[in-house]
Amino acid sequence: MGIDTLSDVLRSVRLRGAVFYQLSLPTNWAVEAPPLRDLAGLLFPDAEHVMEYHVLTRGSGWVTVAGLAPVRLQPGDTIILPHGDGHVLSSDPAQQPTRIDPAWVAATRDAPKPIPIVFHSQYEITWGEPAQAAENGVTCGFLSCDRHPFNPLLGALPRLLHLPASGASARTDLAALAARVEQNQPGAAALLERASETMFIDALRRYLEHLPAGSTGWLAGLRDPQLGRALGLIHRAPARPWTIDDLARAAGLSRSVFCARFLRLLGQPPMQYLARWRMEAAAGLLRDSRAPVASVALEVGYESEAAFARAFKREVGTSPARWRREHVTTG
Repeated sequence: MGIDTLSDVLRSVRLRGAVFYQLSLPTNWAVEAPPLRDLAGLLFPDAEHVMEYHVLTRGSGWVTVAGLAPVRLQPGDTIILPHGDGHVLSSDPAQQPTRIDPAWVAATRDAPKPIPIVFHSQYEITWGEPAQAAENGVTCGFLSCDRHPFNPLLGALPRLLHLPASGASARTDLAALAARVEQNQPGAAALLERASETMFIDALRRYLEHLPAGSTGWLAGLRDPQLGRALGLIHRAPARPWTIDDLARAAGLSRSVFCARFLRLLGQPPMQYLARWRMEAAAGLLRDSRAPVASVALEVGYESEAAFARAFKREVGTSPARWRREHVTTG
């Protein structure tokens, strides 16, 4: 049930993949990517949250994030930075990196993607020309999703996810497609965008399965057999007039144990989570349908439009009608 609930959230927050850059790199290389807060608006002007990923298609290297130990990369490995941390990709963590200039990102925003970038040396870089056969190759892509009204997943993710090439077919497919993009094969970039979404979902599933004992957060709540059952029921039927007693009974726990465990793992009471998920479900209906606000209110468990409007404004900060106007045009 935890995996189904994860799928439910990913559908709701509109996960989307994109591939932007193909790097061809010499023997010694180092590239510094600034924090995504400096680039996200240039890459995805309408996205509420952007994550970065890289696939090492050839050679070997390292990824270094401030405050974390450097991670060794082998061909086919994928790394994901869910929170957009600045980082360095390199052949040697001690190498002085070339920093990506946000002004260059802005200047090439409308160029056909993916953009081939050839590092002839640290000081000679060309772009837009056909990718060259080089000792090292990296595909750089991005994943965007909604943050509002309620995305419980983002806060549960680590700063860096490393996906070794061995094992999951989704990772192998991603590396193979990245190589096809390098070769400029028709349709490869579009396939890679879809594969990047699959890769991310696979990464979340595996991360969920191997959470350390004692972990807290939304994913830890999903993995907990009792809480995962309650969360699944909330997501499956948000309009049902759930009470704490209903959810505790479904979880097979006493009311007090259920509330205490829910608060400890998810950081919020069950009824607050229910209210927030109802607003997320309502936002999707407002954005993707023409249903009247009163109908949306009934769909997510409110008997009156006025009560729903008050709850929506309390959680989201604006009225349902205004939220619809703002997001139907940009969504």
